[in-house]
Amino acid sequence: MLGVAEPPRGEANMRSASEEPVPLHEEFIYCCGAATHVLKCGPWKDLSKDQSKNLPRLLFMIIPGNPGLAGYYRTFIQALYCGLNQQYPVWVVSHAGHCKPPSGMEMIEDTDIKELEDVFGLNGQVEHKLNFIKKNVSKDIKLVLIAHSIGCYITLEMMKRASELQVLRSVLLFPTIERMAQSPQGKLMTPLLCKLRYVLYMPVYLLSFLPEGVKASLVRFALRGMKTCDESSITTSVNLFSVDCVANILYMASQEMMKVVERDSTTIKQNLKKLIFYYGTGDSWCPQNYYDEIKMDFPDGDIRLCEKGLRHAFVLDASKEMAAMITDWLRDDLTKL
Repeated sequence: MLGVAEPPRGEANMRSASEEPVPLHEEFIYCCGAATHVLKCGPWKDLSKDQSKNLPRLLFMIIPGNPGLAGYYRTFIQALYCGLNQQYPVWVVSHAGHCKPPSGMEMIEDTDIKELEDVFGLNGQVEHKLNFIKKNVSKDIKLVLIAHSIGCYITLEMMKRASELQVLRSVLLFPTIERMAQSPQGKLMTPLLCKLRYVLYMPVYLLSFLPEGVKASLVRFALRGMKTCDESSITTSVNLFSVDCVANILYMASQEMMKVVERDSTTIKQNLKKLIFYYGTGDSWCPQNYYDEIKMDFPDGDIRLCEKGLRHAFVLDASKEMAAMITDWLRDDLTKL
């Protein structure tokens, strides 16, 4: 775990991530028996102590897309933390089994107690996040859930299954919450993910023996079409040369194609005032007609369409821009606290 001294807080003391290091703590833990990577932005390391007077009133928690590696959101949570005047913790929790554990730590905890069936599946990832909150966040702390892609489906399921959660807002970015296999990208990927994913394991296994520098060069080559690419995304992508990580990522993705079919309009209706949806204009995972339909079904909802041309995988090159928008969206909510 990395420890950093507490910074001065308040608007007058706010500094951007580029001017001064943002306090960032990194942890690898077992949650539901699976290796989990947690990045915590801010001086707060432990939010589970109910009686502590130093607990913040609010936690911003990021529910990632797939691949659900916390490192992809490193720049995003730092920018969000600074945009919030360093007043609230911002955490991102990886999906179970998507991170490459450090040396000496196995992907699955060595214990006779099996906490959860199929933790690497889509249902398991929902329970994984609920379990993390239950064990690591005081019930007195309100939550702002910021979800990306399949993380939006997971977030709606969390709100459905655990209505006792004190969710102030849920921000759903490029939400894959319906008809994934029928989307343009889904039509291409479903046969590969559901029938041919095992074919990918051997090349990944062979590539895993390459030196780390060569792996990073291959990632840079794969992302060469981007004008600017977040350096933390390149470092994080090297994890994708691990067969265990890739197997868990592809397994979860195959379940997404089969299980994310109908939009859960009941849960959306029950929580409409807490939800912000943000759809892309050229998103092949949740095309614009999905936006048009949900906008028609929920005319009073806060349902937005991207006007900036951001890609579905915004963390690759637009983390700071997205963090600035979210800070602006939530300004009124925060002033009421």
